[in-house]
Amino acid sequence: MAFETTIHLKDCPYSYSLGENVKKFTLRDNTFAETKVGNYELSRLLENVPNSGDGFLLKIIINKELSGVKINITDKSGLRLVNIFKSEANHIIQEKFYFLMNSLVERGIFIKKDQ
Repeated sequence: MAFETTIHLKDCPYSYSLGENVKKFTLRDNTFAETKVGNYELSRLLENVPNSGDGFLLKIIINKELSGVKINITDKSGLRLVNIFKSEANHIIQEKFYFLMNSLVERGIFIKKDQ
């Protein structure tokens, strides 16, 4: 998957774009780790039961130029893409996703738009 300026996950009611004034130190302050190639990556396990180790892996990658982003939600192994918005059974996981993304929006990393 290539880096994009605006991300819309399937069945998600919102789209997310990179903030205009995002800085590298802001990403590091918000637990993004710099990869070997210079990109910034944030990984979180979205779980129904906290600390169970059973859930879906959210991975956000921002390129080193701070001009593009990738957002993937996969199974725990990270190999298969998962649509958490398809079923109401994933309500708790959806809420955790929105909570994390809203915190990144508040810090100016992303801009949230209704679809």
